[in-house]
Amino acid sequence: MKKSAIIVAGGIGTRMKSDVPKQFLLLDGVPIIVQSIKKFLESDKSISIVVVLPKAHMLQWESMKSQHFPDDDFKLAVGGATRTASVLSGLDLIEEGGLVAIHDAVRPYVTKETITASFESAEKDGSGVAVVNLKDSIREITGTQSNAKDRSNYVLVQTPQTFNVTKLKEAYKKIGSKHFTDDASVFEAAGNNVQLIEGSYDNIKITTPEDLK
Repeated sequence: MKKSAIIVAGGIGTRMKSDVPKQFLLLDGVPIIVQSIKKFLESDKSISIVVVLPKAHMLQWESMKSQHFPDDDFKLAVGGATRTASVLSGLDLIEEGGLVAIHDAVRPYVTKETITASFESAEKDGSGVAVVNLKDSIREITGTQSNAKDRSNYVLVQTPQTFNVTKLKEAYKKIGSKHFTDDASVFEAAGNNVQLIEGSYDNIKITTPEDLK
């Protein structure tokens, strides 16, 4: 079955407090986004890559691509004002049929095992969303009060979030102008069941200077 991956880097990264977009920052001399893409290609060279970026960063990306991926044919989409809009922009470049993984460009430590498992789950059950269990106790805040919650009932959601392409496109059509923070929420809001797979605690999202360290 055909596999695609949408690497979402549509934001401007204001929380990083850097003049350089967070997806272009260097880790061991290599841009974060480059490391994220390489994980997918190492997992399966046949995966078709769609990169979603702000229009202002297109030229910077083209220079980066020519250095790190000179022989690869990637598709390029312009990011929107929200994550939902950015993913939709990427989905427009993917034909119906097959599987698609949505992955944050700033999660460069995703493992090949997680990527493979997410595609396998999506092929079997329509979706495969990476999650990890909570390690800390949690409390719910309501007004001025807080209440303890059973952490075993909750998980932390990561990416990749992988889906049957046709079902995901149908889900996005159903939500209309609503905006969601991840694709699993869109898939679920359209009446689909979200299948979870085991992620990794190393698969952090690099959002702040502390994450970069």
